[in-house]
Amino acid sequence: MEGNMFCFQCEQTAGGTGCTGKAGVCGKQASTAKLQDKLTGALIGLARACGTEPVPADVNRLMLEGLFTTITNVNFNDETVQALIDRVHAKTAELVPDCGCCASPCGHNDDYDVESIWNAPVDVRSLKSLILFGIRGVAAYAYHAMVLGYADETVNQFFVKALCVLGEDSDQKELLPVVMETGKVNLACMELLDRANTETFGNPVPATVPLSIEKGPFIVISGHDLFDLKLLLEQTAGKGINVYTHGEMLPAHGYPLLKKYPHLKGNFGTAWQNQQKEFADMPAPVLFTTNCIMPVKPSYADRVFTTEVVSYPGMVHIGKDKDFSPVIKKALELGGYAENQTRTGINGGTEVTTGFGRHTVLSVAGDVVNAVKSGKITHFFLVGGCDGARPGRNYYTEFVKKTPKDSVILTLACGKYRFNDLNLGTVAGLPRLLDMGQCNDAYGAVQVALALAKAFDCGVNDLPLSLVLSWYEQKAVCILLSLLYLGIKNIYLGPTLPAFVSPDVLKFLVEQFAVSPVGTPDEDLKKILG
Repeated sequence: MEGNMFCFQCEQTAGGTGCTGKAGVCGKQASTAKLQDKLTGALIGLARACGTEPVPADVNRLMLEGLFTTITNVNFNDETVQALIDRVHAKTAELVPDCGCCASPCGHNDDYDVESIWNAPVDVRSLKSLILFGIRGVAAYAYHAMVLGYADETVNQFFVKALCVLGEDSDQKELLPVVMETGKVNLACMELLDRANTETFGNPVPATVPLSIEKGPFIVISGHDLFDLKLLLEQTAGKGINVYTHGEMLPAHGYPLLKKYPHLKGNFGTAWQNQQKEFADMPAPVLFTTNCIMPVKPSYADRVFTTEVVSYPGMVHIGKDKDFSPVIKKALELGGYAENQTRTGINGGTEVTTGFGRHTVLSVAGDVVNAVKSGKITHFFLVGGCDGARPGRNYYTEFVKKTPKDSVILTLACGKYRFNDLNLGTVAGLPRLLDMGQCNDAYGAVQVALALAKAFDCGVNDLPLSLVLSWYEQKAVCILLSLLYLGIKNIYLGPTLPAFVSPDVLKFLVEQFAVSPVGTPDEDLKKILG
């Protein structure tokens, strides 16, 4: 498939406007980008074929898989994307079997030309992009819940509605309510995944996680899928192989069901975007369970395995049977390090903490409220989100370093790797830095904010709470939409604003929700604290 691509769904898009050449900043080739657009168009045709009936389980799974596949840093493989397109076409034909032989074809169930979105009037393009990128993020969370056996028909039906809206000739007034509904549905989806995770693995508890690596065979597991980690721990038990988390898998150390495995040892490396350097001389295999895979370098290509929706050309893919024997065999062949390895985070720390989920934080809510009333805690900062390689992201490190010593830092998602190895001390008997988990655990942070607002008999926007968020890909988009749906204001967003947000849409966000781009840490702290 020849020709240039167009993609502006991630924060690091070329020139802050869009990747338009032969490859994107993320490493995605133009052929893959075009196939992903074609897959999106096929999903719109499938949604139209569904009509208003309840979504069959196999159709819902296909929609989730298709949308998840198009998230940044998930799939770089033209072959598997094309296979998904073929499956979508086959399912559409199954739903409307007589459509192909109709004497008067209406084109209703045909693939939609996604370039129509990119070429639409700027505000329509902006709002449709918010919907499309938002539902891609929601689909990732719904997929993780589905793997654990949890589903919500209202959430599933919304994917059909949103995809159909993308294929319609709608104006701004018609699209804006769907944008806000995307935030509402994502909140319900994050609640669903929170329930799926906690009922399956237990409520997270605080855990200190070493960054050092013990000698001997080991496996690194990356991504977000806790069920894949559970299966890997089961299959490696008693084999003399240690398991280390990477990236967004770090919060797994807080879940009781996963903590019980003694060979779940610690966390390997720092943020996901450093993997090409950190995996180069690693004598162990890495298993990618979800997004955050980068173009694989030859220095470690023989050690990369993928599963679920992740796919990269030439890498061994573990199918639905979840037989991780090839990964285990590779770990034993490589043997790991001959001696224990002392490693640190980006700020020199040798360990990090996690597991401060909403249940843990709310269990001491009374103490927190008293500490605020007595003046021992003066402010809460939620500093988190997606990380990336743009140099300006050191803003978040500096911001956290400069926060007052009587403030509390809540964090979640991979943005925490900018500062989670800092020793920030304690305040009012609590650690100043509380890692609440993965990006989907924004639901837990919202519940904490709502509980504090209730305790102080005020609105969330009246709390001494400020949100300073970083974004990179589409899951951050749907979380932002959820915060806006809840009416949360004064969000600082960076390191740059989304390229797909038009000037008029940005004006609306500023006027209605006081969303603003980050400045410098000193400037923003002065605005926040007065």
